[in-house]
Amino acid sequence: MSIKNVLLAHTGNTAFLSSLRYAVKIAKRHDAWLTGLYGGTWSYVDQVLAVGGDLRAKLKEVERSRVAELRAQFEEEAAAGGIVERSEFLPPDSVSKFAPTEIARNFDFIVTGYQPKLRNDEYRAVSPDIIALRSGRPVLVVPDGYEAETLASHALVAWDGKRSAARAINDAMTVLEEKPRKVSIVTVGNVLHELPDATWITRHLERHGVKAEHIHRTKAGGSIADVVQTTADEIGAKLIVMGAYEHSKFSQDMFGGVTHQVLRTAKVPVFMSH
Repeated sequence: MSIKNVLLAHTGNTAFLSSLRYAVKIAKRHDAWLTGLYGGTWSYVDQVLAVGGDLRAKLKEVERSRVAELRAQFEEEAAAGGIVERSEFLPPDSVSKFAPTEIARNFDFIVTGYQPKLRNDEYRAVSPDIIALRSGRPVLVVPDGYEAETLASHALVAWDGKRSAARAINDAMTVLEEKPRKVSIVTVGNVLHELPDATWITRHLERHGVKAEHIHRTKAGGSIADVVQTTADEIGAKLIVMGAYEHSKFSQDMFGGVTHQVLRTAKVPVFMSH
């Protein structure tokens, strides 16, 4: 997949500037278009407060002011990155009542920030795992405050042999094939059962011109998400590639899961697909 049309999605999380700057770097590297999206199906005022009269008007004005600030930031960073002619910003009134997941289907992939740190704020953020599930497009999640001079030169691929992991590698192939780039395939515990330990997937990458090392880790009492994050720190990976959750979104929210935990704890961008 060539990268020519990137969506930056934002509806209130704190990582807008970090994800914006990283998205600009991607668009510049690939001579791609970058579209900034603020908003979703309804605003916070419409969804939650359900107020009317003067208070509603004042809250709407606050929202318009915030959108204007974000648009100015978007245009400033696009100008600094030299991509003004390949960039556009979509305010809430320009997308009507379309959800971010519906809009995302018209792009190569989506860049967004992490969800808010407070659990009860998640309903008004662009949820990366929901976008990956409902849009059919990969999502790159950038941590709040993350800054990098260049795009990632070392990628960690979390591999368990399942469908979503295979989809993630396929969607990320354009990124993994870039030179120079180091790729590490990480397996945790006895995830591959009867299959040779990552032999087939490393061979697949090699046939695409990607030389990858295989690192196997035991769970050793910790969660898979902890092992992935610790390994990324140890080997100096600047990008994590992984499949989105294999279980239902309900079970992920109620009981947690690898995807959810990695998104909350990773210190580097996470490229994920469902």
